[in-house]
Amino acid sequence: NTLPGVMKVNLLIYNERTDRFHVDCFDLYHARSRRMFTMEAADEIGADESQLRSDLGRVLLKLEQLQTEQKQLSKKSSAGHKELSDDERREALEFLQSDNLLDRVLDDFEACGIVGERTAKLTGYLAATSRLLAKPLGLILQSTSAAGKSTLAEAVLRFMPEESRFACSAMTSQSLYYLGREDLKHKILSISEQEGVRDASYQLKLLQSEGHLSLVATGKESGTGRTNTERYEVEGPVALVMTTTSQSIDPELLNRCLVVAIDESVAQTVAIQSRQRFNETLEGHLHQMLSPAIVGRHRNAQRLLRALPVFNPYASQLSFVGWQTRHRRDQGKYLSLIKAITLLHQHQREVHQINELGKVTEYLQVTRQDIAAANQI
Repeated sequence: NTLPGVMKVNLLIYNERTDRFHVDCFDLYHARSRRMFTMEAADEIGADESQLRSDLGRVLLKLEQLQTEQKQLSKKSSAGHKELSDDERREALEFLQSDNLLDRVLDDFEACGIVGERTAKLTGYLAATSRLLAKPLGLILQSTSAAGKSTLAEAVLRFMPEESRFACSAMTSQSLYYLGREDLKHKILSISEQEGVRDASYQLKLLQSEGHLSLVATGKESGTGRTNTERYEVEGPVALVMTTTSQSIDPELLNRCLVVAIDESVAQTVAIQSRQRFNETLEGHLHQMLSPAIVGRHRNAQRLLRALPVFNPYASQLSFVGWQTRHRRDQGKYLSLIKAITLLHQHQREVHQINELGKVTEYLQVTRQDIAAANQI
C-alpha cells in the first residue's frame, strides 16, 4: 500500500491455545471493517474482542510506520541517488565538460556498434535527457520491420541510468493510472511498439501535456459491501520513447512527439552489414568489450545532471513555420530540443539565480551555440 488513505491487508489471526484461526482481507482504515473483523475473529477463535481491538490498533500503527519507510525508500531510489566513486564522478564530469560534447555522444554510439543515424542518435539522446525538463520531449522512431528502430531505441536507453527508465511492451487503457507507486516523475517511459498502447493513447497524451494523471475509481469495501471511492495519482513529467512500423501514427501522439524516420538507404544497410562482419572478428570482439565502460560513463554523467529551469533569452529572435495549426506544437518541440541541449551542457554553463518571493531559484540560459546545434538536428 503506497496510496494515502489505503491500508488493505490480508490478515490472519491464530490462537495457539485453541489451535483455531480466522483470516480475512479488508481495509484497516475502515472502522466498520475493523469492527466486523474483530467480532468474527473473537467468535471464530474464542478470544476476547476488546483485546483483539487493542492488538489490531497496534498492527495498524506498525503498518503506517512501514508504509512511511517504504515511501521514503521508493523516493530515494526513484530519484537516482546512486553514490559515485571519486573516479566515476571525475570521469563523468570530464565527459560533460567536453568542448565537443555532442560529437563525443555520437562517437560513443559508434563505439557501441550503432553506425550512421547521426540525427536519430542525437535526437534520441536529447529526448531522453529532456526527462529533467518541466516539459520533456516525446520521441517516436519509425521504420519498416527489421530496419533497426528497436536497436537504436535500446542503445539510447542503455546510456540512461536504470533508475530513470520505466519500460513496458503494452498498456491497457487504465494501467497508467495505477502506476502511482512507480513514481514516474522525470523518468523515461519507453514502449516497445505503438500498437501496444493504442488503447492508452489518451492517457499518454494527458501525461505528456499535463504532466500528471488522476483517476477517481469506485470499489466495494471488504467486509461491509459498501461502495467507496479511491483516487489514483500519477506524477510526471515523463519523456516518452516509442517505436512503430505504422505509417499512420495516432494524431494525438504525433502532435506531442518528435517523429524520426530510420535511415533505410542502401548505404546504411551496407554500413550495418560491414559492422556486423567486423563484430565477428577478434578485433571486433575486443572492441565490444569497451562498451560496458562507455555505457557506465554515460549513466553516471546523466546522474550528475540536475533538473534546472532553462530560459531562452533569444526566443523572441527565433522564427518557425506556421502554415498549419500543428506547427503551434511543433515549435514547442523545437524550443524544448534547444533547452535539452542547454541542460546537457549545464556543467559548462553559469548557473544563474533569481529571487522570487523570497525563494532563490537556480536556472540556466540558452546560448547561441545551443540554438545552432538544435537547428542542425
